Parts: sequence; C-alpha cells; structure tokens
Amino acid sequence: MLFIQLTGLSGVGKTTLAYLAKNKLMERGYQVEVIDGDEYRKLLCTDLTFSKKDRIENIRRLGIVSHLLSRNNIISILAAINPYECMRQELINYGKNVKTVWLNCDLEILIERDVKGLYKRAMLPDYDPQKVYNFTGITDPYECPVNADLSIDTGIAPIETNAKIFVDFILSEIENIQRQKV
Repeated sequence: MLFIQLTGLSGVGKTTLAYLAKNKLMERGYQVEVIDGDEYRKLLCTDLTFSKKDRIENIRRLGIVSHLLSRNNIISILAAINPYECMRQELINYGKNVKTVWLNCDLEILIERDVKGLYKRAMLPDYDPQKVYNFTGITDPYECPVNADLSIDTGIAPIETNAKIFVDFILSEIENIQRQKV
C-alpha cells in the first residue's frame, strides 16, 4: 500500500501526528501501523547506540519492517528522527509507494516544548554527568530532506490542522496508487 517516513527533530510531533493520522485513517477502514522509532529502539534495536553507523542500522531495520507491512496492503508510518539523507534515500529506493514527510519546527519552539528535558541536557557542559551526547540537532547533525513529498511546520498550526494536512496527503497518495493500477 503505502510506506511513509516521517522525519524531523526530537519533539517535532512525529509520534503524535502518526497516531492521530492512524486513528483517522482507521475510521475510514484502512489498516495502518505506526513504527515508532522510540518504541522500536527499546524492542528491536536494543543493541544499537547513537553513533552514525548505528543510527543508520536502526532506520534500516525499521524501514524493513515498514516496507513489509506496506507490501501487505497496510499503510505504514515510520515515525523516527532519521537524520541522514542517505538513509532516507535508501528507503525511497524500496519503491514508488515510499513517501517522505518532513516535520519541521524552529529549534527555540522545540526547546520550549521539550517535556523530556533532552534539549536542556544536550546543551549542558561536557563535564556535567547529566549531559546527553549525540543528540540530533544539538550535538549531532540533522540533514534536512532534499526532496520531501510533504513538509509541515509543526510550530505554526495546531496539531489537528497538521493531522488533517497529513491525512489528506495520505489519501491523495492512495488515490494515485489506485489510479496507477487501472
């Protein structure tokens, strides 16, 4: 069916948006699964660190799961930071039904809404025992998508508005897929 990779910094709303979309699409009769990067890191990828090599392997594993689901007529939404363009491109190569949705937001807003306190901990001095290292967007890079199929600035509109934009995009992509089958 459809494999969507949601990418963006921590706290941008990937998981929230993915689950809102899932609920709205399931109400319309679609099968939808959310591959939550945080959840799967605790289950499928416990052996991985936050090095670049391991981040790439993490997304590769999640991408395989998402791809298998989409091949079985399930809308699969991969909600993970996915900071490297090379990995997003690798996932796009799975087929024409893989779409990239970039959730963007000003860093200042993300720091404000940081309920886990991760941004604050990432900005601590190196000698502080509470410091979080390899934090994407602060001490580790985030490469903005080159050709996202959809970009949503989550700092501008309410989450419900963003969810409508996202669901409308998904429904449009499903229509395109169905037209191509005819």
